[in-house]
Amino acid sequence: MSSLEKIAVFIDGPNLYASTKALGFDIDYRRLLGEFHSRGTLLRAFYYTTVSEDQEYSSIRPLIDWLDYNGYTVVTKLAKEFVDATTGRRKMRGSMDVELAVNAMELADHVNQIVLFSGDGDFRSLVEAVQRRGVRVTVVSTLASQPPMVADELRRQADVFIDLTELKTRVGRAPAERQGSREMRQQPPQATTRGSINRGDQVE
Repeated sequence: MSSLEKIAVFIDGPNLYASTKALGFDIDYRRLLGEFHSRGTLLRAFYYTTVSEDQEYSSIRPLIDWLDYNGYTVVTKLAKEFVDATTGRRKMRGSMDVELAVNAMELADHVNQIVLFSGDGDFRSLVEAVQRRGVRVTVVSTLASQPPMVADELRRQADVFIDLTELKTRVGRAPAERQGSREMRQQPPQATTRGSINRGDQVE
């Protein structure tokens, strides 16, 4: 793949977490960034997730902080709490689909390829829309879990489908090696820079 290939990565955080949990491994986000840097010019790597209002004590907070200091653009919003009418239990609801779609459409004129880490079938229309702009779309999810995490309509719409099991040796880690641990946060931020986007950038 040409080093001139301009790439943007979009990570649906909760969806990717559910997929890797089903497969029994975690993502090493430092290695993931390196993997796509090696495939071309990585302009942006976005990570989307919802957080609770009590986010200071959220288990995802260390990961979000680490990603933000190490080359990722982290996009979050507060999840809404509601009471399930059937069970009476308090639950959280939140989706970052709109935010991810807006950012992808904004970048479509500046990249050759979008890599979407999600199996959510709701993104099929987004994939089709950016393809009409001449952008190739790679979807990363898995068919190996039971049930499969990737929606059939999303996999069929993608130009390329990569199963997470194929990336495991390159971007995976054992669940015990949690990213965002205290040791990780004490390290100085990596000198990873986010690619700049100029209005003059043309799709190759």
